[in-house]
Amino acid sequence: MPKVLIIHGAGINMRGKFQVEIFGTATMEDYSKQIQKYADELEIEIEIFHSNIEGEVIDKFYQSHIDGFDAAIINPAGYSTGHPALVAAISQVEFPTLEVHISNPAARGNNSEISPVCKGVITGFGLYGYYIGLKAIKELDKK
Repeated sequence: MPKVLIIHGAGINMRGKFQVEIFGTATMEDYSKQIQKYADELEIEIEIFHSNIEGEVIDKFYQSHIDGFDAAIINPAGYSTGHPALVAAISQVEFPTLEVHISNPAARGNNSEISPVCKGVITGFGLYGYYIGLKAIKELDKK
C-alpha cells in the first residue's frame, strides 16, 4: 500500500472563509475528509499535514523522506511563489511530489514556482484533483 504525504499549504486553513467565489465553501477539514475518502477507496495510506510556517513544511518533507513515504501531494497555496527553500526541499527528497490546485491559478495569471520540481501538476478539478493525484501515484507505485 503506497504511503502518501498530503500537504495543505499556507492559507488553506482559511478556505471556506474567504474567496469562496474562487475556492467554494469547503473548509480545510472538508478537504481532508474528502481526501481521506479518496485514499480509502484507492487503498492508499495518507498522512495529512498543514502549516502556515514554511520551515515546518520543509521539515515534514525531509522527515517523510526518512520515514519512507512513497510520494507527496502538495497544494502550495501561499507557498506557490517566493519560497526557494521549499522548492529545494521538494527537489531533494527521493519520492515524487504532485502539485494540486482546486482552481486553475494560471487562469488568474498566477504561476507556481514549485511546479518545476514536481512530477506533475493538477489544476482546476476541485477536490477531485486529489483523487486524480492519488490514482496517478498508485499507478506509479505499480511500476
